[in-house]
Amino acid sequence: MPMTTTVSSREFNQDLSKAKKATQRGPVVITDRGRPSHVLLTYEAYEEMLGRRRNILDLLAMPEADAIEFEPPRMLDSIFKPVEFE
Repeated sequence: MPMTTTVSSREFNQDLSKAKKATQRGPVVITDRGRPSHVLLTYEAYEEMLGRRRNILDLLAMPEADAIEFEPPRMLDSIFKPVEFE
């Protein structure tokens, strides 16, 4: 379960990188005068929250594909026969 971090708007302004790193653990709630006013999320968490689906190209993408050796066999010409029209 993601851990929610709370920071004041002053802390957020003074150390943005700390707040950004905290989003790796979960949402960061930013308070203004002690009341929650904003939430900082990773973009991945935001898209997940919206329920956006990845497209088929994303699902089929294989970043490691260049490491896979693949040499398909050559097709033999004898497989193909000329078409005969009557």
